[in-house]
Amino acid sequence: MGRKRNWRPNVYYHVIMRGNNRENIFNTPEDMYHLLRIINHAHETFHFSMVSFCIMTNHYHFLIKSDVELSRIMGHINRRYSDYYSRRYNHVGRIYQQRYTPILVESPQAALAVSRYIHRNPIKTKTPMVNELIDYPFSSFPVYAGGQAVGWRFLDTETLLSYMHPPAVGTLREYVDYCLAELEEEVEV
Repeated sequence: MGRKRNWRPNVYYHVIMRGNNRENIFNTPEDMYHLLRIINHAHETFHFSMVSFCIMTNHYHFLIKSDVELSRIMGHINRRYSDYYSRRYNHVGRIYQQRYTPILVESPQAALAVSRYIHRNPIKTKTPMVNELIDYPFSSFPVYAGGQAVGWRFLDTETLLSYMHPPAVGTLREYVDYCLAELEEEVEV
């Protein structure tokens, strides 16, 4: 058993989980949708709020807070996905590189910046996965941008809007524009 992690209730964490040796752990769209179903199930079991997510082929990002210890939620999600992956691909051994990485997000402005980073992942790869962020279905961005009619029960789309400052008025359009804007310096996480 690993070291107990520091965790604070009701504070946002940027959670990153990578495939072992940076190998793909999501080989098909069905794999990615299965992870989303697992997150939905975890949301029924544990109380948490996720304001952004992005599932890539070899890793995923969540911006999440909870009043339940984060390790319980992540253990549930990662164990269920690992079991699914092992059964589906007849895989033996670890699929994850290590335990999830939780990075404390200290302010509303930091939460906005991290959510933007998470949402821009599909176009910031060496070879962009899509031309337009709204076209990447394994991210919360299409929900914010109105390109995905059905949201996920675990996704909170109100909190980030409340963090927008004037001249932004905290609308979905303002947030989407914020995510789409090219910044001079993007922070790598």
